[in-house]
Amino acid sequence: MDRTLTLIPLRVVKYSDRHSILTAYSRERGTVAMLVPAGTGREAARVRALTSPLSIVECVAKSRPGRDIMIMTAPRPVKVMNRILADPDRRMTAQFLAELLTVVLHEGAPDEVAFRFLTESIEALDSTPSPANFHLAFLYGLARVAGIAPDVEGYRPGMLFDMVDGVFRLTPPLHGIFLEADSARVVERLSRMTYANMARYRFTRAQRNDTLDAILNYFTLHYTSLRNLHSLAVLRSLI
Repeated sequence: MDRTLTLIPLRVVKYSDRHSILTAYSRERGTVAMLVPAGTGREAARVRALTSPLSIVECVAKSRPGRDIMIMTAPRPVKVMNRILADPDRRMTAQFLAELLTVVLHEGAPDEVAFRFLTESIEALDSTPSPANFHLAFLYGLARVAGIAPDVEGYRPGMLFDMVDGVFRLTPPLHGIFLEADSARVVERLSRMTYANMARYRFTRAQRNDTLDAILNYFTLHYTSLRNLHSLAVLRSLI
């Protein structure tokens, strides 16, 4: 049965000389695997360009009896993200987030709220004047969508952040997994960060990387392990 899907490409893995397998998150079916052309031909090159990480694509998906992998046909861009394709920093950010989403959305069910968050985020990455803090704003927003965002209501200056319970405390928790006051303050600041105001948050590269490590550790504690992302080292050197 053929079905039109709107999807966000995440990862392409070579399957044979003629085909690769695309992992993507779709509005209609959640996480899907699709057979796409590989090789050096014109059609394979066109599909590779259309399915670069965090594109937004519409296609016809052909189901095959007894097989989970569908065949992609008639792909077309919903919107061309020219700045993501042209700017190395944006492109690297997109690759990092796509790798992260491949883990977070593994076998993910369709979720209109999540899909809308992702499409709005992709458009923001393409349009923002500077992508320096984008990955931090994205990850905090993703934590909200996943239902694991920290409880910042009780924050007061000088408090610690309990990484396990996701709350601020006056004294260290017994389990010993927490952020000191200076880092805890950053957590509260991140709760107010949006794509519109993120450029006003002044972080050094070291501070940005420390904050990213804390967020990835938080996701690992509450959702799924994000400790072995291959693109992380490159992102650190650029953003």
